Amino acid sequence: MIRSLLVANRGEIARRVFRTCRELGIATVAVHSDADAGAPHVREADAAVRLPGDAPADTYLRGDLIVKAALDAGADAVHPGYGFLSENAEFATAVADAGLTWVGPPPAAIEAMASKTRAKELMGIAPLTEVTAEDLPVLVKAAAGGGGRGMRVVRDLTDLDGELAAARAEAAGAFGDGEVFVEPYIEDGRHVEVQILADAHGTVWPLGTRDCSLQRRHQKVIEEAPAPGIGPELTAKLYEMAVRAARATDYRGAGTVEFLVVGSTAHFLEMNTRLQVEHPVTEEIFGIDLVALQLRVAEGEALPDTPPEPRGHAVEARLYAEDPAAGWAPQTGTLHRLDVPGVRLDSGCADGDTIGIHYDPMLAKAVAWAPTRAAAVRKLAGALERARVHGPVTNRGLLVRSLRHPEFVGATMDTGFYDRHLHTLTAAGPDPHAPLAAALADAHGRSRFGGWRNVPSQPQVKRYRTDADGEEHEARYRHTRDGLTADGVQVVAVAADRVVLESGGVRRTYEVAVHGDRVYVDSPLGATALTALPRFPDPTARQEPGSLLAPMPGTVVRVADGVAEGARVEAGQPLLWLEAMKMEHKITAPATGTVTALHAEPGRQVEVGALLAVVSD
Repeated sequence: MIRSLLVANRGEIARRVFRTCRELGIATVAVHSDADAGAPHVREADAAVRLPGDAPADTYLRGDLIVKAALDAGADAVHPGYGFLSENAEFATAVADAGLTWVGPPPAAIEAMASKTRAKELMGIAPLTEVTAEDLPVLVKAAAGGGGRGMRVVRDLTDLDGELAAARAEAAGAFGDGEVFVEPYIEDGRHVEVQILADAHGTVWPLGTRDCSLQRRHQKVIEEAPAPGIGPELTAKLYEMAVRAARATDYRGAGTVEFLVVGSTAHFLEMNTRLQVEHPVTEEIFGIDLVALQLRVAEGEALPDTPPEPRGHAVEARLYAEDPAAGWAPQTGTLHRLDVPGVRLDSGCADGDTIGIHYDPMLAKAVAWAPTRAAAVRKLAGALERARVHGPVTNRGLLVRSLRHPEFVGATMDTGFYDRHLHTLTAAGPDPHAPLAAALADAHGRSRFGGWRNVPSQPQVKRYRTDADGEEHEARYRHTRDGLTADGVQVVAVAADRVVLESGGVRRTYEVAVHGDRVYVDSPLGATALTALPRFPDPTARQEPGSLLAPMPGTVVRVADGVAEGARVEAGQPLLWLEAMKMEHKITAPATGTVTALHAEPGRQVEVGALLAVVSD
């Protein structure tokens, strides 16, 4: 019996495993980097062990330090979570060699499936070895790891060598393995997967299908179970292939077999030998705890011959600290409030936490269950719309609009969804009355020259910039003997944190929260994040033409060959790459010209807005 469990991971998945452990009476041990010293998963564990440093390569990817931490803390088992070392056969072997119970598949099964090239060979699929123009488009893909790292779509044969080199570099940095391969890129297919659970006694459960087609940068955004529109015949075929993959590797524990579905044809992609981020939707429809079952299998118990029957539908949305309208750029800062009512919320952070640059930008997963798909989708969209998310810019608005998009509602979406619709999904402007509500709340209790004036006066003006459109907005109001008033809108009630406005005969309440110069306004029309602007802008705040500023805080991972001061560059040419929150971001030349300044060098950490280079005409 497992008495004490160390989770070799961080954030949301560590908290998720700890929750089950508490229910089962199992003691918990956390590991943490210096950046995570005060993180919720550390605070919630019974014991915690420091891994010195911040970078994953120095901390969560150091299997030797994690095994030592487990032994030092008296743990007798290790759960790898997902990401980091969760699909590392050497780490699984080291855990077992130390006399600890490994909560996962045998190292041989990990070894067989961790490399996507070997997994395809096992399933009888050969990767492309010689790529011609007729093969385009193709996908360059890292053999190890996942999460979209080391993945590139190539549409022009002249780009292949450069994308292979970039994918190798990214894969080596992310997974310690620079092996990549090339396969046909199937556009507009659906990403469908099968959850499996296997024990050491020969039982393999196929636990339904999931659709994960809504993706950005090859990373999933919205997932659901069961996959809609997958008929009994195709479902049986997917089950057969998933079970075959498990039996071929003598699999044990939880795993996921992923496919790309086009019509009635399923193309095998890979097998993930771990728990998936989207496992909650499977738990919701089957009424099970996959982590508890993982622990049960690790202890040697047998599963029942057949799994429980599924019921209803579940949808999960990943809430990221990122700006979809700015190329999905990750965001940092203080998370002042995170509240998503009425649905399951699995989160790795809490109110007051700082969202930094070192790890994935996912804040939480919101999961809704209902008897039907339509009801589950409506429930999740409504919960996200009513949510209070105060802090860095997030994809919350995009999620709401995605869930309500006709393609998603009609279950006709595919992996090209965001390529087609991102512009319209991010084009929605802010609530037009949000700046006025913010200004009125700010003015509450204050009066002009000691009180209202009996003579007409110029209105008070307060300026804000909104996250939704980046534009500046003016809010105008007056102090009168009847209180605060505004033209064209009836001010019903005003308090420092709550304003009631009536427009066109419709009354709405605006909740207002202020954190420094940031103001968050939540209303039935949605959420609006504002930055209060100074009354008189700083006239010295100017940038030299052609300046390239860091769009996010991160680390310069490499500078393109030949790029140096004095070099001639073409518009759109890649100059350097930044890494932030597990993603690489390419910085390109804004115009054809000469590099007159270059302040970026590999390994340098930069803050948002830092000057990276200057390209002059």
